[in-house]
Amino acid sequence: MKKVTGLGGVFFKCNDPQAMNEWYAKNLGLETSEYGTTFEWRQADDPAQKGSTTWAAFASDSEVFNPSAKPFMINYRVENLAALVDELKRDNVTIVDEIAEHDYGKFVHVLDPEGNIIELWEPKGE
Repeated sequence: MKKVTGLGGVFFKCNDPQAMNEWYAKNLGLETSEYGTTFEWRQADDPAQKGSTTWAAFASDSEVFNPSAKPFMINYRVENLAALVDELKRDNVTIVDEIAEHDYGKFVHVLDPEGNIIELWEPKGE
């Protein structure tokens, strides 16, 4: 079973997300909004397929990364999230929440052995 297919996003905590977005816009040219920025690309093995990677700053007191105490979260694109979650459960991986479905795909959060939160994302249509 194919598992991770790419990097879906990088999310980190900071003291002032708006100022951080402005700094990255001014100094590195990122077109940011209150949600960060999204880089769109095409898959190398099938250029007809589009993909995206998100970069976003969160407030330092955000609870989005809980239960991890780390100030970052990496999002990985996956295929067949439900089957992957079943396999992770069999391997005793800590599953933080249930699979959530949104307009842009399915998500679940897991912890690695050092307590880093990982977001797994199956984009809509994959």
